[in-house]
Parts: sequence; structure tokens; C-alpha cells
Amino acid sequence: MTELEALGRGRDAYNGKAWGDAYDSLADADRQVPLGPDDLERLAVTARMIGKNAECADLWARAHQECVRLGEIERAVRYAFWLAFGLFDSGEMARAGGWLARGQRLLEENKLDCVEQGYLLMPLAIGGMDEDPAGSHAMFTSIVEIATRFGDTSLAAMGRTGLGRSLIRLDRAAEGTPQLDEAMVAVTAGEVHPMVIGDLYCSVIEACWEIFDLRRAQEWTTVLTDWCTSQPDLAPFRGQCLVHRTQILQLHGAWPAALTEVQLACELYSDPPGQPAIALAFYQQAELYRLRGEFAKAEEGYRRTSEWGRSPHPGLAQLRFFQGRLDAAEVAIRRALEEALDRISRSGILPAYVEIMIATRDVAAARAAADELSAIAESLDAPLLRAFAARATGAALLAEGDARGALTTLRAAWAAWQTLEAPFEAACVRVLIGDARRLLGDEDGAETELHAAMNVFRQLGAAPYLARAEQMTGTAARRTAAGLTGRELEVLRLIASGISNRSIAEKLVLSEKTVARHVSNIFTKLGLSSRSAATSYAYEHNLI
Repeated sequence: MTELEALGRGRDAYNGKAWGDAYDSLADADRQVPLGPDDLERLAVTARMIGKNAECADLWARAHQECVRLGEIERAVRYAFWLAFGLFDSGEMARAGGWLARGQRLLEENKLDCVEQGYLLMPLAIGGMDEDPAGSHAMFTSIVEIATRFGDTSLAAMGRTGLGRSLIRLDRAAEGTPQLDEAMVAVTAGEVHPMVIGDLYCSVIEACWEIFDLRRAQEWTTVLTDWCTSQPDLAPFRGQCLVHRTQILQLHGAWPAALTEVQLACELYSDPPGQPAIALAFYQQAELYRLRGEFAKAEEGYRRTSEWGRSPHPGLAQLRFFQGRLDAAEVAIRRALEEALDRISRSGILPAYVEIMIATRDVAAARAAADELSAIAESLDAPLLRAFAARATGAALLAEGDARGALTTLRAAWAAWQTLEAPFEAACVRVLIGDARRLLGDEDGAETELHAAMNVFRQLGAAPYLARAEQMTGTAARRTAAGLTGRELEVLRLIASGISNRSIAEKLVLSEKTVARHVSNIFTKLGLSSRSAATSYAYEHNLI
């Protein structure tokens, strides 16, 4: 094939998004006659799309150098940005920073007023999002203004996405989501450079999950899936797409499918190695294993999540709770909430915090957390977060002894989860409803709720939750308690109240030595090794 034939075929394949064919043909043409900047740009894009990151970086460097040689400085700066953009995605921060510095130097030396000024602001704006969202918001505002002045739709979409996310961090989600939607309009209309399309999809979807905007998350995940499917050769973004699909599948109770997809996502993120986004895939995988009771696999997933720089909480704290390590769960969830400095981050921790605080009998802390979660849900007006908040409030009311108030709130929570088509969460609420009914003396109603929840847990394969629900039924509770004497059961309940052996002895008018013997017998009969494990056991088996 001649150089012109290869070039023509490569351009046609590029326009048709047949990235593999485009790369092969353009690379063939380049071997025969070195490509000019336009075709080097095409070849660099195709290299990125098929996962050849090293080749992509080399091609952007060549394109940059060729533009400098030709005196096309603005274009050279743009190519330096795209090179740095790809390096950031690969975790090569030092090299990326070097190329950005070169681009900035070229702008300053040539005293250029051009759209590339906005591109070079992007990394600074993104980098300050966590520590200084207000500063990032100001920079993204400038970026959008620059993009509008020069009519650059790609930069405008990037700037609006950042603007939307910074507004969310500033607790102004109602202002932020329209910015995200407008950015997505540009993406779906084909107005955005191929280098950034996948990143914008994933950034917007992540923002939707941050604010519990399930409707938008589902809508844009479907669009992202279609985009990936339409390009069979596409290598990047398939991992992100699968992780986002996993989140939705998990919520809707399709756990086997979710586990299959997240396992594939982990494999995709591993080739090429070093992709930081793999942390979310490991976390989602660990969550599914935890829910299914595969605790060793969950532990490994949370460990790998942490290794890649993402917090393993609240999932790891919840794992400790189900392992009977209540002290560890409490320490972990308290620290996680302390480290969550903004309302969006805290909203992801608070539901688990309420559950663990109730288990440790810190009802005041649980109530305060439930109230905070309700306030955040009210401000965001997100049905998904409202459902979490209603469940947390109902659980707190139950812990405070207000069974009637809890029942009203929990019924609303159950209806919300049903509307969201979230069978697992709805079943968890039914367990709490069963507890409330039992406190109100409605044993038949309690058994009905618990058995309904058990059926869902059984269908989903939620082994730990099924076991807890079974233990809460009247027959299971009696069966569990049968191995203990009446006195041992009294001692167990007092252990669960958090008092010492000496205090137990005083309450029961026994010697401290006799209490110690009872405690030892309880541990032996129930296979426990600590007072915290005994406390957890007592609550899980409805022996309080």
C-alpha cells in the first residue's frame, strides 16, 4: 500500500471511529513518509483509544516539536497539554507537569493571548478541587469565559464539568447539575475532542453518584455504555463504564451480573498497569463480596482499594461490624467521618455511621448523624439520599425506644426504596420494621416482615443479612438462647450494656469471681473471645 493509500484509509477509519484500523494505516503511512501535524494528531488520538499510552505520548511530543519548528506556537502548546493530559491519566505526574511548564513558557515568551491559556489552567483548577473548591470554582469560571471568547467547545465542556463539580463541593448542587448537563450536551452532539470525551462522561457520572442523583447517573451511564459499545476497538474507559454499570446493577439487586462486570473492570484496569481509577473497581468488588458474606475476599478488596489511594470506608468499617469486631468498626467509622470535611463526603459515611453507633449503644451520636443526613438529603433533594436518611432516622428512633415513630418513618423509607427498585435496601428496612412491630407487641407482624426480608436476602445471596434476620425471628432467638442458662443470659445482657464484671456482680448480688465464671462459660458456649464480640452477638441474636 502506498503512503497516500495508507493515509486515505487511515483518515477514513479515524472518521468512522475504527481506531485499530486507523492506527495501523496511519502508522504505515508514517513509516513511509513522516506525518505532518494534522495526521500526527489523528495517530496520537488513535493510539490513546486503543490503549497504546506510551506511543500516544511519543506522538504528541513529535506533533508538538513539529509545530514549534513550523512556528505554530499556539498549536504546539495545545499538543503539550494533550500530552500532559494523557500522562496525568497514567499517573505520570512529574512528566505531565514538565510538559505543562513548557507550554506555559511558550505562551509567556511569545506573549500570546489564545485559548490555550484556558487549557493550561485546567490542571490547576482540578488539582485544587478538594482543598480549595472556591478557588477551583473561580478558575473554572475563567476557563469557561476563555473558551466562550475563542469559541472552543471542547474547553467549554471541560470547564463546565469542572464548574459543576466545584459547585457541588461548595454545597450548591442545584447550580452545579445544569453545568454538568450542558457539558454532556456538547459531548453527545459531537462537539468535543476525542481525547476528552470518555473522561467527561466518567467525571459527570462520578459527580452524579456523589450527590446521590440516581436518575442522572443511570441516564449518563447508559449513554457511556452505548458510546463504548459503538467503538469495538476502544480500550480506555471500558473499566470505568463497567464500574458505573456495577453500581447500578448492585442497587437493583443484580448481584451476580454486577460481580461479573466488576471483575472484568479490574482486569481491564490492570492492562496497562498503574491506572489509579482501579481503586474504585476494587472497592465495588469488595462491597459485593461483603454483602455476599465472602469476608476474606472483601478484606483483600478493601486492602487493594487503600493501596491505590482511596479510602476503604465505610465498607471496611461495615465488614468489621459483621465480623463481630465492634470496637474496630467504631474506631474506623468515627475516623472516616472526622476526615470527611464536606457535606457530600459525609453523606456517603453517615448511613453506616448510624448503624454502627446504634450497635455500640451511642444512641445520641446515631441520632445526631441521622439528623445531619436528613438535612443534607433535604438540601440536595435526591430521592436516593432521602431513602438513606429515612432509614437512618427510623433506626435512630427505634434505638431511642420510639417504636411507633420509627414505624411511621421506616414505612416511608421502605416505600422510597421500592420506588427506586432497590430490593436489598428495602429488605434491610423491613428488618427494622419487624423490630419496631415486635416492640409494639405485634409478634405476628414482626415475623411477617422478617420472613419477607429473609426471602429477598436468600434470593440475592446476602448470606450475613439472611443469618441476622433468621436469628431475629422468635424461634431462632429462643433456639440461640437455649444454650445459655437464665443467669448466663442475664450476664450477657449486662455485658452488652457495657458495664464491668464488678458492676455486674453488684447488680446481681454475686461475687466477682462467680461473674467471671459466667462470662467464661458464655464465651465458651457461644465461641466468642471478647466482650465486644459478646455485645455484637447479643444484638444480632435479639437477646437484649
